[in-house]
Amino acid sequence: MIDYNPKEWFRYIFYFQKADTVRKLSPLIITIGVYSAVVAYLILIHWNLGQNTDLKNISLMHSLLGFVISMLLVFRTNTAYDRWWEGRKQWGSLMNSSRNLALKVDAMLGNDNEKERAFFRIMIPNFAFSLRNHLLNRYRPEDLTDTELFTRNDLHVQEHIPNQIAAAIFGKVIELQKKNVLLPEHTILLNHELESFTNITGACERIKNTPIPLSYSSFIKKFIFTYCLTLPIGYVFSLHFLVIPFVMFVFYILASLEVIAEEIEDPFGEDSNDLPIERICLGIRNSVYALLK
Repeated sequence: MIDYNPKEWFRYIFYFQKADTVRKLSPLIITIGVYSAVVAYLILIHWNLGQNTDLKNISLMHSLLGFVISMLLVFRTNTAYDRWWEGRKQWGSLMNSSRNLALKVDAMLGNDNEKERAFFRIMIPNFAFSLRNHLLNRYRPEDLTDTELFTRNDLHVQEHIPNQIAAAIFGKVIELQKKNVLLPEHTILLNHELESFTNITGACERIKNTPIPLSYSSFIKKFIFTYCLTLPIGYVFSLHFLVIPFVMFVFYILASLEVIAEEIEDPFGEDSNDLPIERICLGIRNSVYALLK
């Protein structure tokens, strides 16, 4: 049975984290509020338009387009979340493949093969860290040179570092097979994990390098902007000056959904809502070190 704690509700309602949309949208929310106040003043006070004006019929447009904009935003957020979740599944697979590879290597290489065990103990986590840097557009080989087994001279910053590390791991397996340290069937047993490294890299690159089409994202922003700009004109006759907080709240809801979708569609950044890649990499390193100690 799940315990219900109402304090959690209030904590999340009144707590604004760094990435909260209220912080990001505050200037626009205030601007749309000032705009609504000006429109309300002009219509109600300066021009003194009555209920018989045709401007009040603009609210019919909002009734018709409300469903359309809702469906567009639902599709937008679902598409962005699918990209975020796909990225999380790929990094979860990398965690599993790294553990399985370390587990198999531990069983195949005895304690008398300390140098070989140390190679895999260093290089398997190095692949995860290099993939993190690759997705963040960082090229820092010094992050990966904490062992004499893979010196800085072995890395070429201009090249694909995760591929270099995957090739080094695979090459080590072939080398150990040729030295009869590993049997041919051992290589077959390790092949799935070795292949998964490059497959995961390709899947993450596909997410990173295939953004949502700009025309689609731009259209939604224009739609939201136009929808909210016409809101005070249509509802000022029924809400009067209460139209100001009304329009500000509607704009906050619609724009927040678009901002959230923009944040999570690229899950490999360093924003608060992005994937905890650093923590996953540290988890891989801790697990591999524990298995190959």
